Amino acid sequence: MEPQLLYFQDDGNIPNSKLPVLIYKGCFSTKGEPGAKWLEERFAENNWKNSWRNGVFDYHHYHSNTHEVLGVYIGKALLQLGGEKGEKLEVSAGDVIVIPAGVAHKNLGSEDFAVVGAYPEGRSHDMNTGEDSERPQTDKNITAVPIPEYDPVKGKEGGLNKFWNSIK
Repeated sequence: MEPQLLYFQDDGNIPNSKLPVLIYKGCFSTKGEPGAKWLEERFAENNWKNSWRNGVFDYHHYHSNTHEVLGVYIGKALLQLGGEKGEKLEVSAGDVIVIPAGVAHKNLGSEDFAVVGAYPEGRSHDMNTGEDSERPQTDKNITAVPIPEYDPVKGKEGGLNKFWNSIK
């Protein structure tokens, strides 16, 4: 399964990334609690740890010090990626979104929606919302974030290893 790729340019407020967002549509079929557990285990197997369960905030935000993965295990949502000028994307249970450091994400509306989130190597994340005072430090942080050794879904082969390593 090849992921869908979405690219977002710096819009002046949100730095975004030269790395694409990876979207795995319908990549797992187990929903609800068993789906959440499957995601946590799959992500951990691929060294994406420090996992949590919740939703996605209803305001544009991004992390400058780590990449993030979101696995939808219940419901559906309309997310906006890349900031105000970004793209709206419908996601539903079974989808996984790999978000590079610097790419904004926001929940525009959802129904019974929950995700498992995690970070490569169990990194802790910062929280940025596109304020002028955040930059240029967030730009420096984003540049310093390494490409993970493993894709959270596909492991060592494919996924971000194929699409990110050729860019950075």
